[in-house]
Amino acid sequence: MNDLPPTEQNPPLAEMPRGGDRRPPEARRQPRGGPRPDRPKKRDVSGWVILDKGVGMTSTHAVAVVKRAFNAKKAGHAGTLDPLASGILPIALGEATKTVPFVMDGRKAYLFSVTWGIETDTDDAEGRPVATSEARPERAAVEAALPNFVGSIEQVPPRFSAIKIAGERAYDLARDGEVVELQARLVQIDHLSVVEHTPERTVIAAECGKGTYVRALARDLGRMLGCYGHVSALRRTRVGPFVEADSCNVTALEAAGPDGNLPHLRPVETALDAIPSVAISRDMALRLMRGQPVILRGRDAPVEGKIFATCGGILVAVGDVERGELVPHRVFHLGGTAGGRQA
Repeated sequence: MNDLPPTEQNPPLAEMPRGGDRRPPEARRQPRGGPRPDRPKKRDVSGWVILDKGVGMTSTHAVAVVKRAFNAKKAGHAGTLDPLASGILPIALGEATKTVPFVMDGRKAYLFSVTWGIETDTDDAEGRPVATSEARPERAAVEAALPNFVGSIEQVPPRFSAIKIAGERAYDLARDGEVVELQARLVQIDHLSVVEHTPERTVIAAECGKGTYVRALARDLGRMLGCYGHVSALRRTRVGPFVEADSCNVTALEAAGPDGNLPHLRPVETALDAIPSVAISRDMALRLMRGQPVILRGRDAPVEGKIFATCGGILVAVGDVERGELVPHRVFHLGGTAGGRQA
């Protein structure tokens, strides 16, 4: 029984924390072991970072690394790149996340290696063999087969893909041992060419549109040649307007720190290079930022189509022009740190 009067050293029982911690209240506010260091405050950073992702890293991890490197509040990527693959992974920070669909709809370029003689259940080197052959194709046979896969073609995606079936990812169903039947989809492949060839392996350059699976291409090419095949190496060299010359790697980002990384930040509107732009007045910009349409005047003003609007060189909105009126669909607030338009 506590018969002593309450004091700072002897607080009333009602004020004592569970566990009998008798430290004064101001001491109990600090965690044991001393105060924790303040975490860097997240910043409003907007722009595109063109990451050269290494083999073994997931796209989700890559986004987290870039977000931390810039101390950014918001980040996302424009098109998943498998852990097996390396190369261009555009990462949007802040307001640039609003332009992700424009990049994902852009053309992509790849360099990939097909190893002959084995088809796997994942259509790449991480899978289990499901068919084998002793046959190996000649270079001329590979080159003769490639035109069959150029143009608008139907392609059955790999069973281990992110496509949803009744709300479930195909790769989750496949890993659980379920039989996954995916429907063929129309994809666009613009270019295929042989870069290197040996009896065991062929390196191919490809340019294609959204939704094309290089793994499926290697699988189908191996079946056509009667020797089977799978992707054993894959590198993405371009996504929309972003190419290898624009890229940086994780090591450089982690070494530079948030302020030192700003030169790697490309303007938000870089993602919009495929559509025209129009300069508008401040009053028009204010209307667009409130979600209101504006009339575009002048001899050269567009009357139809998708455009983006700038005011004083700063991106304001993306929208559609209908009978000379710009209707905004995406409005931007670039008041924080943002990559500037580069000459």
